[in-house]
Amino acid sequence: MPLLSHQFLNKVCVSIFRALGASEREASTVAAHVVKANLTGHDSHGVIQVPVYAERIKIGHIVPGAPMEILDETPTTARVNGNWGFGYVVTEGAMEMAIGKARAHGVAAVTVFHQSHVGRLGGYSTMAAESGMIGMITADSGQGPKAVAPFGGSARRLGTNPISIAAPSNLEGVVLLDMATSAVAAGKITLAVNRKEAIPGSWVIDKNGSPTTSPQDYLEGGAILPLGADQGHKGYGLSFMVEILSGLLTGLGFGIDPQGRHNDGCFLAAFNVAAFRPLEEFKREVGEFAKFVKSSPPAQGFKDVLYPGELEWLTEQRRRREGVFVEEETWREIWGLVQEHNLEDAVGEGAPG
Repeated sequence: MPLLSHQFLNKVCVSIFRALGASEREASTVAAHVVKANLTGHDSHGVIQVPVYAERIKIGHIVPGAPMEILDETPTTARVNGNWGFGYVVTEGAMEMAIGKARAHGVAAVTVFHQSHVGRLGGYSTMAAESGMIGMITADSGQGPKAVAPFGGSARRLGTNPISIAAPSNLEGVVLLDMATSAVAAGKITLAVNRKEAIPGSWVIDKNGSPTTSPQDYLEGGAILPLGADQGHKGYGLSFMVEILSGLLTGLGFGIDPQGRHNDGCFLAAFNVAAFRPLEEFKREVGEFAKFVKSSPPAQGFKDVLYPGELEWLTEQRRRREGVFVEEETWREIWGLVQEHNLEDAVGEGAPG
């Protein structure tokens, strides 16, 4: 499979989602997020998800055009029902709400429930950073399907429960933490399956609780491990707290819904830096802090010390120039959707031969 331009991938995604009933705004928002995930190196949250979303739309698990409903609101908080709309659209709206409230009152928090997959969390925390705020978001699947075993356990009881925090700075790239509290995001297991690759032995256990390097063992009843390997109790503890913020505080609850509907609950917060100290002064100091940390001589096997988010920024610059690699199996599924909806002429320019 040749490298594909991000512009072409965006056009393909928008065309598919429009054909599936999404509005131009919805299709453009979803496409922007999934392609951005590929650009920043998070391929597990990129276009590989398009066939998944298409299937969820077809069976009614994603509802294009669903209204974003504010159930409870104060000057600094809100609780939002996404009514099973596109998670990207709903969560962008929720972060915009948090940013607006924090601009007026210094800090704000918003919870969201009943929405579809929200993808890469860094896109939302970055929204706050670009508005001169520290942004935070956590996500959990509530009573949706589980992927991760608790520390000391062998059966799935938790989601991958990611967390992201971004801060404004005067650096070229965003200072950004974006991580699962599990050893790996579930999408990377799917990616390994599609690429026919083995996985590290610290990622997954099989259905009998034994470590494995086969991603297929996860699909056949295994579980992802918490972040931290032999210190996995730390990742487990983080995951537990993320579930409280994103599952219980939102009202999603916990457990496993036998219907298996994916349901991302999110907790979002924005902290207006100007409410604490001058923004430009803070941005300069964050940049100086990053440079101080980077001044550490590299350890053996490393070429450089990177600040959080720098690798994603460097990857994005390279992929914008060189293109995005999409594995054969993923592209076969995506092009199948293009053909199913007779979109070849609409997206043909830039398509691989």
